[in-house]
Amino acid sequence: MTNSKQLSPELRLQQYNEIPVIVLDHQMGKALISLQGAHLFSWQPKGAQKDVFWLSEIEPFTLGNAIRGGVPICYPWFGGAKSPAHGYARTSLWQLSDYEIEANKVRLEFCLFSSDHLIEAKTTMIFSQDCEIIFQHYGQEPAQLALHSYFNLSDVTNVEVQNLPAECFNALTQQQENVPSPRLIDQHIDCIYTVQSPVSHQIVDKGDGRTINVAHHNASNVVLWNPWHKATGGISETGYKTMVCLETARIAQPLQQGERCAVKISLNP
Repeated sequence: MTNSKQLSPELRLQQYNEIPVIVLDHQMGKALISLQGAHLFSWQPKGAQKDVFWLSEIEPFTLGNAIRGGVPICYPWFGGAKSPAHGYARTSLWQLSDYEIEANKVRLEFCLFSSDHLIEAKTTMIFSQDCEIIFQHYGQEPAQLALHSYFNLSDVTNVEVQNLPAECFNALTQQQENVPSPRLIDQHIDCIYTVQSPVSHQIVDKGDGRTINVAHHNASNVVLWNPWHKATGGISETGYKTMVCLETARIAQPLQQGERCAVKISLNP
């Protein structure tokens, strides 16, 4: 980590291997955001004993490869129907277009521009005791979105996800299925839930004695994912044991021009 450039007393630009990263060190907490993908990959609010987000311990931070962990932005499509999988936003360089630093709140704004310098999307991150990510789509064509949040756990087998619907589309079997709620993570899970937002779900981590509250705004879907023992790029053999993905998404109902979708994450220690 070299080539640091100070933007304000609380904010600086720093290089993580090949990736330029915005480093926030504020009295309300700390955060790391890669300019590749406008990708928040670390957030530890004031008083938290450890990071809220999971990051792969083998992450190399190389340009052109999506960071494994944090909150990748899957846009303007979700899945592998087109290339690259989950869209190009994760591997595109975004610009820090605006920021505002107050005593109890920090707002950072990142914009994605097309090759002809027209705005395609904007991501606003607001850090206080909570973390809010607000995504806005500017393109003329409808676009899918997933804020692919990886949450940091003590032990995935000692966790339950509360308030999810009792029915989902299982991407592994390609079928609509009835599933338990609350949901335990004890196998490979890749489920797409249909939701009416605003709605909140809770990740209850009994090992850490904390609950992560995930509030989805203007979402049509929520995705729950853990690869379990399945070999997965960018994740070590045991990496799945300390993470679960709970994603805020617009898959079934793509975003129209000007529409926003957001997630607000808070801790109940």
